[in-house]
Amino acid sequence: MRGQRAALRPSRAQTRGAAIAALVALAPLLPAAAVALGSHEVDTRLPYLCTLPSGPQTATVRIRATVPDRATVGETIEAADVSTTLELPAAAAAELTALEAATVRAETTLTVGVGQNAASTDVTWLGTAQPAPVPAEGPLTLTGTGDVPALTTGTAGDLTLTAGNLAVGLAPSKADGTPTSPASLSVSCVPGPDAEGRTTLARIPVAPGSAVTPSPGTPSTPPTAPSSSPPPSPSSPTAPSGRPSTPAGREPTGGTTGAPPDTAAATDSGKGPRVATENAPATAGRPKAPPCVTEKPTSTSLSAYITGYSNVRKLDGASLIPVSCVQLEQGEPVIDFRPDGTLHLLQKSEGSLRYQGRKQSPPFTSTFLTFGFAPTKATLVLEQAGPLIVESDVLLVFPDNIAETYIRVPLVLRVLDVEVNGTPLDVGPDCRTVTPLSSPEPQPSKYPGDHLVLLGKGQLLNGTDATGYVLTSGGPLTGEVTIPAFKGCGAGGEDLDRLLTASISGPGNHIRQIQGQTCAVGVEVPTEGQCTADRQPYVVPKPER
Repeated sequence: MRGQRAALRPSRAQTRGAAIAALVALAPLLPAAAVALGSHEVDTRLPYLCTLPSGPQTATVRIRATVPDRATVGETIEAADVSTTLELPAAAAAELTALEAATVRAETTLTVGVGQNAASTDVTWLGTAQPAPVPAEGPLTLTGTGDVPALTTGTAGDLTLTAGNLAVGLAPSKADGTPTSPASLSVSCVPGPDAEGRTTLARIPVAPGSAVTPSPGTPSTPPTAPSSSPPPSPSSPTAPSGRPSTPAGREPTGGTTGAPPDTAAATDSGKGPRVATENAPATAGRPKAPPCVTEKPTSTSLSAYITGYSNVRKLDGASLIPVSCVQLEQGEPVIDFRPDGTLHLLQKSEGSLRYQGRKQSPPFTSTFLTFGFAPTKATLVLEQAGPLIVESDVLLVFPDNIAETYIRVPLVLRVLDVEVNGTPLDVGPDCRTVTPLSSPEPQPSKYPGDHLVLLGKGQLLNGTDATGYVLTSGGPLTGEVTIPAFKGCGAGGEDLDRLLTASISGPGNHIRQIQGQTCAVGVEVPTEGQCTADRQPYVVPKPER
């Protein structure tokens, strides 16, 4: 909250308290300085060899993206408008038809090599394809789109992007919308022999500039491959290299829940390509947290970390909500004169959870005693199913301005893995709640449908920091949620929907969430202590019961 200036001030007839409230609550931002750089479109078609359940098949992969024409040392390098289109032969469509599949949903994971001079690393470009009809004849075409990691480099020289292996998870469905048996298929693809010498997607010249150097005392290591995760659904494919891929929403082996994946380190002098969202040196001095980089910030962009606990009433326990990244775009503030003579400052913002390019939380593990005696461990993910809306209302009454903030977001609870008394219970690739979590809604006509509602209350006293919850400074948010019934749970013909519904679903589950201080991403000079050097939120909150 300190060091931020108000862009909106009350008129002379309004109280000084209104000015103080506007100063604190708006967290207004200075326009970010931007430099327009040229870019060009990558559009490459390559022959691949894909391994299907029935055996190897030739396929065509089309990779499209927009990349910068050039960059400077230390500058963020981003690919935009990325899509990966896989064209499988008619034999693949026939396999799905044999399963009585009418449509198929796909998740793609493309390995992209990043090289510069003698340094290299790998990143993954994740894509989600909309459900596509299974053709009665001819090839099956699936196009996945999604966000990709940003890159930085500490040395000059051409930076190359090279297409590598492709893993695809397929989730076929019957005409009535029910999954086929099996419910998912894994397809592993490698560049075919005819692709040799053609896999280079882009070559970006990097000119000398401000070098990125490690923090004092930070050991330097040669570039290494970052841990990456394939999509959370519909399946967990195995990469053609033989190294098992880890489904998104699950931590790599040896990882820590809530911590970001390891990324490519710099070379001895801080040189070499690397993923821009790494935790050092930009985030040195704070606890580990998932990457939270706003890809295309505006002058109203905010980001923050959240964490907390949610009770599961049926299991008489609490589940830790992991540290998660939230990115917001602030709406235009409005001064509202009420008939009762009070003055309110209103603001509506929208945003989303972000984890590995998806609108979801990181994975989190909860352990309970099911039915009072069976120790059960479950790996879960919260997936955002609609817009996250933040409505702030500050009553401007000098000197004690009162803030009330409602946060609304539809979240589907997805179950990835379950162990009962140490024995794995296969819940399949698409086990989730039938509808989003729901809370009592104070304005049902304005906000219909099932969604989570959290409320934060705070005070903004003249000359002091805010207490309680205010959007820009963070604080506690509370709510109560009903967990719906589950669907799609089980594998091999076993239906576990009723078991999970009986164990978990029901009303009266209390939530207490803690939000950290926001980072004003798009300002020219971020306020000290609020943002890291690469403009991620500096404050990582601790959960409170």
